[in-house]
Amino acid sequence: MKKTGVLLFLLAASGVPALCEADFVGEWGPLFHEDYPERFPGPELGDYMGIPINNAARLRGDAYDADRISVVPEYECRPHGGDYSMRGLSNLRISEEYDKYNRLLAIHTRMNFDEQARTIWMDGRPHPSEYAEHTWDGFSTGKVEGNQLTITTTHMKYGVIQRNGVPSSPHAVMTETFIRHGDYLTLVSIVDDPVYLEEPFIRTSQWARTSNLAVDERFILDIADEVTRPQGYVPHYPLGIQQSEFALKYGLPFEATQGGKETTYPEYELKLRRMIEDSAKLR
Repeated sequence: MKKTGVLLFLLAASGVPALCEADFVGEWGPLFHEDYPERFPGPELGDYMGIPINNAARLRGDAYDADRISVVPEYECRPHGGDYSMRGLSNLRISEEYDKYNRLLAIHTRMNFDEQARTIWMDGRPHPSEYAEHTWDGFSTGKVEGNQLTITTTHMKYGVIQRNGVPSSPHAVMTETFIRHGDYLTLVSIVDDPVYLEEPFIRTSQWARTSNLAVDERFILDIADEVTRPQGYVPHYPLGIQQSEFALKYGLPFEATQGGKETTYPEYELKLRRMIEDSAKLR
């Protein structure tokens, strides 16, 4: 019993993970059995369903034009921010870094697109001042409890939380929880943005453990003239326009496509059904 107690003490002191803690290191392939239209082909303009956005976010989203990715040189090599990078199509590699005393210093994640590499500090350091530099991946700290890795990220640059222009502000705070069940990895992401969201936005993503994935150590991009563009032109839709084509295309009430916290609750299904029935009566 004494030897066992001494051994457990030495393991704890050396920073070696407890036997009950999950190991997240390895290569993970994304699964697309949920949110496929939003993640793979990409959402259409004006599709804000299920997102608790406010009027400011809706205004920015309606003005978004995807041509800016090709037309504006500064946007061609622009990476996804930390609050969207895990939603893309990339493979995921997770690795660990230890200090000279064999204590876990950081966990690193890398996606094989646009150098999307994140460092998650595991040594208990605090988040920097609100005036500190903001980066694409932000500043992340984490802790492992059982089969869960919980991450808090701040100091992210202005970006998007959906590829049709739904914005996220530099004031957003993201809380992520990786949960491992055998060879499957679930990520629960909660984005709290006081500028563009009416309430925290929650979504999940899945990966399967695999090997020999193509996760590049270097992703080299070159800015090039992809299309002819007028000097100084930035593709956009005029502020105040309403993107109604998505609603018309699928026969949905326009109001239902505009997001907002009300649309994220199950009770909204009843209201949506009434709107569809009332619309049918008017035809």
